[in-house]
Formats: sequence, C-alpha cells, structure tokens
Amino acid sequence: MFNKENRPEKFKDAETIIGSSIKVKGNFHGQGNIIIEGSLEGSLKTEANLFIGDKAKIVANIEAQEAIINGELKGDVKIKKYLAIGKTAKIFGNLQYGEISIEKGGLVNGQLLLMPENKKSESKDNKEELEK
Repeated sequence: MFNKENRPEKFKDAETIIGSSIKVKGNFHGQGNIIIEGSLEGSLKTEANLFIGDKAKIVANIEAQEAIINGELKGDVKIKKYLAIGKTAKIFGNLQYGEISIEKGGLVNGQLLLMPENKKSESKDNKEELEK
C-alpha cells in the first residue's frame, strides 16, 4: 500500500499518514511525524518531521523541523533544520531551511533562503576563515 522502502527509519512511528488514495483539504497542525503519499490542499505545520512521497500532490504552505520531499508541492516551505529534496520532487514556491540537499533531477522554482539563525553562524564562520 505504501512505498515504505524509500522512507527513513525515523518515520516508522509516524503520527499521521495520508495514504496514496486519500485527498484531503484543511489545515493540519501537529506535534508528531507526518507522512503524505496522497493529496493535500491547505496548510501543514508540525513540530516534528515531514515525509512527502514521490506520488504526493500538495498545494499548501508547510512548516516542519526536518523534511524529505519527493512529490509535487505548490506552496512555501519553512524547515528549521534539514531539508532533503529528492530526484522526483517538483517544488513551486520559496524555501527556507537550516540545511539543504537537492538530488540531481529535483526541481525547485522559487527562492532558496537560509534561515536567519543559520546566517549568523555562517557569517561568523566566513569571517573566521577570511581572517586566517
């Protein structure tokens, strides 16, 4: 039913799963890990992690601690820590992140913005490197 082999270990105990045959509209706010394999329209915010499967279609602004995106997403993304964009991902919106990786083939049409708290540490590291 689900494409479990592509999911990281930390998603085994997901609090919310939207299956591939499910289409939902609404605003989701939660504390636990979320897996989306189907369709979502609205907004999504979690204090934990988000996994978006390769067949998922999402029209929403999303916020999470960490995220892996493999499907189609139209909306802005705010990820506090690590954002991984897979080779099947198609993202149309602005991305804010702590760290990012984009697999070859992954599409992003929007601005890529480092989270403000990460810019401070990056500027300090660059300044120290220039002083050497």
